[in-house]
Amino acid sequence: MPNFPFSEADPIQYPGPPPKKSDVVIVGGGIIGVTTALFLARRNISVTLVEKGRVAAEQSSRNWGWIRKQGRDADELPIVIEASRHWRQLAEECGEDIGLKQTGVTYLASSDRELAGFERFMKIAAAHKIDTRLLNAQETAGLIKGMSRSFKGAMTTPSDMRAEPWMAVPALARLAVRKGVKIVENCAARTLEISAGRVSGVWTEAGHIETSSVLLAGGAWSSLFLKRHGVSIPQLSVRSTAAATEPMPEIHAGAASGERIAFRRRQDGGYTLAPGGSHLLHLGPDAFRHATKYLRALMANPFGSRYSPAAPAGYPDSWSTPRHWTPDCQSPFETMRVLNPAAERSGLRSIERNFSRLFPQLGPVRLKASWAGMIDAMPDVVPVVDRVQAISGLTVATGMSGHGFGIGPGIGRVVSDLIQGNEIGHDLTRFRLSRFSDGSAIRLGPAL
Repeated sequence: MPNFPFSEADPIQYPGPPPKKSDVVIVGGGIIGVTTALFLARRNISVTLVEKGRVAAEQSSRNWGWIRKQGRDADELPIVIEASRHWRQLAEECGEDIGLKQTGVTYLASSDRELAGFERFMKIAAAHKIDTRLLNAQETAGLIKGMSRSFKGAMTTPSDMRAEPWMAVPALARLAVRKGVKIVENCAARTLEISAGRVSGVWTEAGHIETSSVLLAGGAWSSLFLKRHGVSIPQLSVRSTAAATEPMPEIHAGAASGERIAFRRRQDGGYTLAPGGSHLLHLGPDAFRHATKYLRALMANPFGSRYSPAAPAGYPDSWSTPRHWTPDCQSPFETMRVLNPAAERSGLRSIERNFSRLFPQLGPVRLKASWAGMIDAMPDVVPVVDRVQAISGLTVATGMSGHGFGIGPGIGRVVSDLIQGNEIGHDLTRFRLSRFSDGSAIRLGPAL
């Protein structure tokens, strides 16, 4: 795993400068921004993607690498099914090995409550003709052999896939460039230029780009960018730790998750490990401002979140991060080119301990890399994919809530058609921005 996680010390692959004019400007070089650019370019639309740091340097390369239909929100699922088709096509089209394999995803149940959650999803899976099935305790032990403990059962979807995120997203960016997309790294978008209530350009640190259409796909930074323009979005960022082991014997070819450990086989013969659903929330101004909107999620999973009294300096919701700046001065996006949180030591100890206990025959777990990422989360665990009514020409795709890598190409296609005013092919009502301000009750997506 050379040069991972990515950082601002990595060489700039796309130095620019940005063009003076572009049909569409995309802010953010993660999976959503890159795939949207690719689909737009296929329609001969000029696209400029500006990235404050490096392509895929934040959560798009730091996630678990799962491409799953299993456990998705019912309204997300049609887009995820589409995304799975795109992943296969894009892997072939980009001509690079991104580690894409169909090896399945499995959720392990330790309690009757978890099994009941699986049974609820089975109804959704059946409606969409997905090959998800429930396993009893004996079948679970037969699927993942050598586990030191028994589980009450499991839910598995054999058609689900995996890929290597830190390889896949840069490969798709190279494909997008070959299709005509202009990518500029180390080029923060500072502010929008707005004339008579609509977008007329983007001010970047490298100058002005004239455009009438902007997509904000800034991940953990989206809320901060929008707030500068008077648009409130209740997005928070949670920190999640992961690690990669040295090559070791194969105990399961796919991905699996239980209450204390998540793991998936990697292309290099090791495993990507994470401490189940545990994550850390750094408290800051937005965390307090939007706290009431997260009450349902906190009540549903009170032990899934741990808290830190303050985000490190420079983080999107740090107490010291500026909320106002002008186009001609340095923005917070230049102060921190790559959001590169350190892996939590307690999380790494948990990973090593719990994986070793589950598979004691493997011996000591040797980690060759560890990292953390900031997941852009929403109160109902589903994203915002919408036009901003207050600013004509501005589209937002953010708050993927840890689902972005797998669903990315599907969202990219949807957003490209949303920008063009074409038929979407999916109902986006669930993902509207106004659901947080129009009096609608918070409806939680599945925490699966």
